[in-house]
Amino acid sequence: MKDNKLRALWAQNKAVVNGWLAIPNGFSAEVMAHQGWDTLTIDMQHGLIDYQDMVHMLQAMSATPAMPVVRVPWLEPAVVMKTLDAGAQAIICPMVNTREDAQRLVAYTHYAPRGSRSNGPVRAALALGADYQAQANDNVVIFAMIETKEALDNLDAICSVEGLDAVYIGPSDLSLALGCRPVFDDVDPPVAEAMDHILARAKAHGIRAGVHNGRSDVARARIAKGFDFVTVSSDARILIAGSQQIVAEMRAPGSRT
Repeated sequence: MKDNKLRALWAQNKAVVNGWLAIPNGFSAEVMAHQGWDTLTIDMQHGLIDYQDMVHMLQAMSATPAMPVVRVPWLEPAVVMKTLDAGAQAIICPMVNTREDAQRLVAYTHYAPRGSRSNGPVRAALALGADYQAQANDNVVIFAMIETKEALDNLDAICSVEGLDAVYIGPSDLSLALGCRPVFDDVDPPVAEAMDHILARAKAHGIRAGVHNGRSDVARARIAKGFDFVTVSSDARILIAGSQQIVAEMRAPGSRT
C-alpha cells in the first residue's frame, strides 16, 4: 500500500505542513498540490465541496507529492466509509465530543475485527495499492476535532481511545464555545490556555496534535510548542489575499488606474 506521509514524517519527528481546500475544483486542487504542501485537506464540512467534487479532487492530486486528507462533514458512518473508499489517506472528523463519539469514529474507519467499516475500497485499492484491505487499518490516520466545551471536559477519555491517531483543534469553534472571539490566530487567553491543555493531554496519551492557523508565523510558533500538524490558510483565503494585494498595488497613489 502507498505510504502514508503523515506517519512517515511523524516517525522522523517532523511537523506536517497542511494546506486547505475549500474550492470544489479538480484543477485548483491540482495546482495547490504541486506547491510543496506535505498534505492537503479537502474540506467537506465548511468548504463548498460535495462527494463527487471530492473524488475529482482526489484524482487530480493523485499524481502530485501532496497526500490527501479529508475533513468529513460529520460523524456519520456512510460518508466516513465512502470517503475512505474514495482514497482519502487521513480523516478529520468534526465535533467529537465524547469517548463514545471517538469510539464510533475509530469503528467507522477500521475493518473488522478492529472496527465496523464495510469492505468496498473501489478507488482506494486502485489508487493506493492492491493490498489496501490488508494494510488500511494501520495506514489511514484518524483525527478527532476538539472544538467544544463538552470535548474539553471529556478530553482524556477521548484521547485514550485505542485507534485514534490524533486530535485537531479548530480555534474558531473552540473560541465560540468558550465565549471568546472566533479567530484562528490571535486567540483570547482562555482559548490559548485550552489549546495548550489539549496539546499537553494529547502528548500524555501518546497521540498527535494538529491545529488550524491563518498565518504562517502563528503556525511556526505552534510547531515550536509541539504541534505535529499545522494547517495554514486555505485556497480561497490565498486567492483573496493575493487578489487584494495586486488590486491595492494597482490602485496605489500615482497609478493611472
